[in-house]
Amino acid sequence: MRTSPTPPPKIALALAGGGPLGAIYEIGALCALDEALQGIDFTRLHHYVGVSAGGFIAAGLANGMSPRQLCAAFIENDASASEVFDPAWLMVPAYGEFARRAIMLPGLALSAAWRATFGRRSLTHSLEQLGPILPTGIFSNDEVDRRLARVFSREGRTNDFRELKAKLTLVATNLDTGEAAPFGRPGFDHVPISKAVQASSALPGLFPPVEIEEHYYVDGALKKTMHASVALEDGVDLMLCLNPLVPFRAARIVDGGLPAVLSQTFRSMIHSRMALGMKHYERAYPGTDIVLVEPDPLDTQLHRANTFSYGQRRQMAEHAYQQTRAMLRARHAELSAKLRRHGVSLRADVLHDPARHLVEPRTPPTRFGRAVASLHAGLDELSVAIA
Repeated sequence: MRTSPTPPPKIALALAGGGPLGAIYEIGALCALDEALQGIDFTRLHHYVGVSAGGFIAAGLANGMSPRQLCAAFIENDASASEVFDPAWLMVPAYGEFARRAIMLPGLALSAAWRATFGRRSLTHSLEQLGPILPTGIFSNDEVDRRLARVFSREGRTNDFRELKAKLTLVATNLDTGEAAPFGRPGFDHVPISKAVQASSALPGLFPPVEIEEHYYVDGALKKTMHASVALEDGVDLMLCLNPLVPFRAARIVDGGLPAVLSQTFRSMIHSRMALGMKHYERAYPGTDIVLVEPDPLDTQLHRANTFSYGQRRQMAEHAYQQTRAMLRARHAELSAKLRRHGVSLRADVLHDPARHLVEPRTPPTRFGRAVASLHAGLDELSVAIA
């Protein structure tokens, strides 16, 4: 009697947002996972879910770009892939938005003046009428759509969800209803992938809402942090989740001023919501093994990073790569048991190789430099284990 072959496990990947720093962390972590997890091809997963900055990476993986290729494009800016990502894209002022709002100024100013004088309204009430002249975003992210459309139009890739071999879901938020918009799912799969990435990453206040078919969309993280349920409801055996935003445990964050306070507040809100979501996933989908990868809250180097510095991008990607390797070594026994059920194993030879790097140092390391690097790797592994 001939037995039917066992179908391969369904493995999904969910990538949360976190701005440029989040994308850098996720690329470094993915490169470490790609090397260490034997039995997983990150370009051939069953389902990819991306939110905000994670949408860039999810769309690239679903289009067959390996983690190392994404690193070359996003971090190294190789000449062959220099048009894939540049933080300067996100720093272009939203001139069109400014112009549209400026056109409204004369009429609204006249209306406010009339209400304050002849209408006998309070000055505060009259000034409220000027609200519509304020731009909905400071920077334009139109270049995201244009550049990614060009990248995904190359041979072997596609900008059409329906032509992908794997499932890809990029989640944005409908501004008028507050509901999640799962681009790539039925009813949303006709929208170009590049446009969906733009919509999913339109952080309110920073970028204007993205108009798609007379609806306006903003960052998908407004509704949920991870949106892994999109893949879990589809039925998967192993769910890998990457979250780059964690509240840092550091003394006197207040010394960093308003940006540091707002960053910590935002991180705390996002992470607490995600933690509740992960507990719900474990209860609601007991047949799925879920693995969460995220930074160490004690990681001060990640806390102080300047993601718009080219040198810092290389440094932080390497740091995320090595920290993820340390985490895999520290959690080896726990993760091995969970992964083994799906034909996946951790490569000890890779994880314990101190010579491995994501990006090559600018100058060849000396013997002393290699010894220091080995010491740092050991300390990183110890800190992860303690945390």
